[in-house]
Amino acid sequence: MENRPLWSEAKDPGPFYHGTKADLKAGDLLRSGYSSNFGERKRAHFIYLTATLDAATWGAELGVGEGPGRIYRVEPTGPFEDDPNLTDQKFPGNPTRSYRTRAPLRVVDEILDWQPHSPELLQNMRNHLEDLKRLGIEAID
Repeated sequence: MENRPLWSEAKDPGPFYHGTKADLKAGDLLRSGYSSNFGERKRAHFIYLTATLDAATWGAELGVGEGPGRIYRVEPTGPFEDDPNLTDQKFPGNPTRSYRTRAPLRVVDEILDWQPHSPELLQNMRNHLEDLKRLGIEAID
């Protein structure tokens, strides 16, 4: 594994968020190694975090599962890197401030006052993801 900066040395100080449908509580640990919330639900080798509420909102709205979308403030417990699904390949740099890690994320608290995307924007994103699926394009793990 290549050398990666420790989270405390990363350029992005956070705070960090994770969007999901999972019902969690403070102190819970989110870990990689489970089925992905997206695509073909393959085993995820990473867990994802972001420093923007907008990116976390997409995770909360588009993740699989029953119940409402939820956004949690999380703390990385180890090193993390830019999310290659969004950085440089789709957007120069990392404007979404999205990251991935193999280390667990500790739930700090739930963000209750987030704003969902408009129904039209959400449907446009779902249509886009379906188009990618038809083309056989999956997220990078």
